[in-house]
Amino acid sequence: MSTSRSTAAGKVLEVLSTFDREHPSQTLSEIAQRTGLALSTTHRVIAELAGWGALERAEDGSWHVGLRLWEIASGCPRTQILRDAALPFMQDLYEATHENVQLAVREGTELVFVERIAGHRSVEVVTMVGARFPIGSTGMGRVLLAHAPREIQQEVLESPLRAWTPYTVTDPKALRAQLDRIRREQLFVSDRQLSERSAAVAAPVRIGRTGPVGAALGIVIAARGASRARGLREPLLRAVQGISEELGRRARTTA
Repeated sequence: MSTSRSTAAGKVLEVLSTFDREHPSQTLSEIAQRTGLALSTTHRVIAELAGWGALERAEDGSWHVGLRLWEIASGCPRTQILRDAALPFMQDLYEATHENVQLAVREGTELVFVERIAGHRSVEVVTMVGARFPIGSTGMGRVLLAHAPREIQQEVLESPLRAWTPYTVTDPKALRAQLDRIRREQLFVSDRQLSERSAAVAAPVRIGRTGPVGAALGIVIAARGASRARGLREPLLRAVQGISEELGRRARTTA
């Protein structure tokens, strides 16, 4: 909630932070309510953001994120370099599988999806580019968690884990064993952990062949086809190897 001591920049960030996957479009009153800012203050901040292009107004009077804000965000070096390196290999992987192909990075104890390729026949997924999820919730997230610093792993394992489905592994001891297995096998098959309709196979993306893990690449399929997840191992690992080598090459050329 806002306080009277909030800075001008803080008010702007509070308004922008109200927009997320569950709230892509909001009225002035809804934004004011979610931030705790006075209606007049909210109106002023929105007007400034709209004038710059960070927010846009729909025909019904509601507000949503503007194109200019997307343009600024798309230039984030951390994701731009990764996406540029990964996209050709993701396209090849999609052509080989015709399933959802997703790329994600870790931020703290969350993962953020930064790229996705999906076909009209692919299973519907609950994730989207720019969406955040607790890192323990998805197959890709658990791959990232397995390679995260020890303090991040400890924080996640000591916090209550949400059961998204009846199949979600929430027991800390079982999850710790799962993370150990991921590190050994460099691959993880997630069966109905986030949605009862889907399964996934995921692997870590490194910066170079043996460098640190910088992302996770995953394939999401229908839960009824979970038995074929292991058959996706080879094309997934080929894509991961290609992305890792390309990231390593780019890192060497910019060093």
